[in-house]
Amino acid sequence: MRPPPRIALLAVGVIAAAVGLAVARGQGEVPADRPAAAAPRPALSRTPLLPQADRAPQPTSAGLAAALAGRLTDRALGTTISVSVVDAGTGATLVDIAGQAAVLPASTVKIATAVAVLTGLPPDTRLTTRALAGPLPGDVVLVGGGDVTLAGPRAAPTSPPAARLVDLADQVRVALAGVPARRVLVDDTAFTGPSTGPGWRPGYVGAGDVAPVSALSVDGGRADPARLARVADPALAAGAGLAALLAPTAVVARGTAAPGSAALGAVSSPPVAQLVEAMLTRSDNDLAEALARRLAVAHGRQASFTGAAAAVQETLGPMAPAGTFALVDGSGLSRQDRVRPAGVTALLVLAARGDDGLLSPVLTGLPVAGFDGTLADRFRAGPAAPAAGQVRAKTGTLEGVSALAGLVRTAEGRLLAFDVTADAVPVGGTLAAEAALDRLAATLASCGCR
Repeated sequence: MRPPPRIALLAVGVIAAAVGLAVARGQGEVPADRPAAAAPRPALSRTPLLPQADRAPQPTSAGLAAALAGRLTDRALGTTISVSVVDAGTGATLVDIAGQAAVLPASTVKIATAVAVLTGLPPDTRLTTRALAGPLPGDVVLVGGGDVTLAGPRAAPTSPPAARLVDLADQVRVALAGVPARRVLVDDTAFTGPSTGPGWRPGYVGAGDVAPVSALSVDGGRADPARLARVADPALAAGAGLAALLAPTAVVARGTAAPGSAALGAVSSPPVAQLVEAMLTRSDNDLAEALARRLAVAHGRQASFTGAAAAVQETLGPMAPAGTFALVDGSGLSRQDRVRPAGVTALLVLAARGDDGLLSPVLTGLPVAGFDGTLADRFRAGPAAPAAGQVRAKTGTLEGVSALAGLVRTAEGRLLAFDVTADAVPVGGTLAAEAALDRLAATLASCGCR
């Protein structure tokens, strides 16, 4: 275990933030955060995370250290563990064990992406997919705007409702006024650079953990919306989907519309605030990459991995010391990402105490232990079960890495922000490490620790 360094704290204001629940299930992480078999859920506490006046007793550092001592030596967590536990009401550090160490974070990176996107973009921003008239009669140019939630005809209804390709096809059909569609040209040039990230393992796309990053896709680049498998070229697949709705004989190819081309139709995603919620709850890698690129565009950068990572770090700059977030993607799939756990807890404190509600989708998007998202089938049995509904946290899983970062209320009612990252988990030990992290979070939930 690394020696505990000193940490720099962020100044935060004091305000209320009542939290609802975003109930959604879907894409998991690499390799083990997949939805598991359903089982009865325990009763859910809907107590607001941070009351108007958080007067509950604060745990002491000594009390917490004593309570966690046995959990932190669990062999399932491997040989290096970084821990940051902060009082959400005061910002005071209660436990810091290598909290300033640069660790491989996996999907807890999505907390940083979420805060950056909500800070840098208006919350009502939507991602729009357009259809424009092409160069020849009967040409339709399908222009992607980064909406990976655009739903095909076979996709199940979602909440909030996603934009649907059939609605765009209906608009195009009316606009063509009887002219048959002869070609569907796809324009995915809103995103630039490689379609897979630096430090991504080649098997991620093949396993269905993420699609090749594209400004134009339907059903998250899946060949079948009910399955994980991804297509090799999401833009061409999206064009084929529109062609099937307009004219099955239409040719599908890449192309662009001339400046000033007539609009044939447009459909838009739910607002960015709702997309952030879904991204966190489901640990949606495709959404994370798309949202980070939209932020890059807002910063005047290229919508690439490099531009998106730079935009996230630039936005978070005033919120954390230099070097806290060293990122190369928005999803946390890259093994080149590095994050200081104390920086993650600082962002969680900001979200919990934000006076304008700007960051509230971070709170509502965090999976709820035992109920939804990537925590739906955890905290369901054994020592961790009493904490079901009491822990709201983002999971992080890569080979050799297991992390859990979020918010928990103690037995005496004090709200804590925490990040525990184990980045030397034994080979094949992911499930055991997750169970150990759940027990650790449950210990925080059951603790008075004074």
